[in-house]
Amino acid sequence: MKEVTELLSMNAIENFINRHQLSFIYISRPSCTVCHAVLPQLRELLEQFPHIKLGHVNADSVEEVAGRFSVFTVPVLLLFIEGTEFLREARFVHFEQLKQKLKRVYQLYEE
Repeated sequence: MKEVTELLSMNAIENFINRHQLSFIYISRPSCTVCHAVLPQLRELLEQFPHIKLGHVNADSVEEVAGRFSVFTVPVLLLFIEGTEFLREARFVHFEQLKQKLKRVYQLYEE
């Protein structure tokens, strides 16, 4: 499974996004049952994309994340390319569609 970096502050989140060319931020809350189901599937999917780094944010601990990234529900999955948000999925994630989107992005990045 893909390694996950726990991001515990807005500063840590911004540094993570800026430090990696391809960064994926997963925003969740401990009380969200959907969040608990999505994370293992996301980690498994991202194994296919070794250049994408995965960071996790607990929205209860880092409350500012909601305002910074316009998060109205959880889970939220955000892909950043060179610091710019490129892809967003929220609440119910269709993993086959997400996989296809990631493949396209990854192919462009690899070229």
